[in-house]
Amino acid sequence: MTPAQLEACALSFPGATKVVQWGGSDVYKVGGKIFAIVGLGGRLMFKATDLAYEVMTESGMARPAPYLARAKWVSLDEPDRLDPDEAADWLKTAHALIAAKLTRAKRKELGL
Repeated sequence: MTPAQLEACALSFPGATKVVQWGGSDVYKVGGKIFAIVGLGGRLMFKATDLAYEVMTESGMARPAPYLARAKWVSLDEPDRLDPDEAADWLKTAHALIAAKLTRAKRKELGL
């Protein structure tokens, strides 16, 4: 998945926004909460389900994301090698996991 595809995908979800912070990282949020990050060097980090986190980290497909591993975030060093459909599904899940933790009022405000 190219950086442009990744950005288009992440911003296609309801209420999704992008900010640039932490020295140039693209940070994708829903309701002000982060669901994915594209860091310097192109590393992709996102929130995963408990099962996906275990499978991805134990298989070597991904590493625990620095500073975010306890919250079940994974880090992929080369997202451009990912199948676009598979990566889009992971981002959709990450968005849904974070959106589910928003308040009912915030979800309603965002049309979720």
